[in-house]
Amino acid sequence: MAKKETRTTETEKNKEEMLYDLADLFKVFGDSTRIRILYSLMDGSLCVTDLAAALEMNQSAVSHQLKILKQNKLVKSTRAGKAILYELADGHVKSILEIGQEHIEEL
Repeated sequence: MAKKETRTTETEKNKEEMLYDLADLFKVFGDSTRIRILYSLMDGSLCVTDLAAALEMNQSAVSHQLKILKQNKLVKSTRAGKAILYELADGHVKSILEIGQEHIEEL
């Protein structure tokens, strides 16, 4: 009996952790600047300079937001010579944005 209760407790803890992680992920999407950056990267890789120009922001503000996006595994970077290029981490990020947009358009 005790083992079954322990498994249930572990499963509940894992589910609770997953829910907290999911809430944290959605918090990252709660900033319009980060959303603008992600939308800019949907068309392909960009460096900080190009992102800053496209979004009419200073490079330091863009870099700060990219750091948050990278920490949350929504963006990845690669070096191309002296430049660092940023792109969406995977297709899931694009899907989340597209599904969110579809939902908004239905309202």
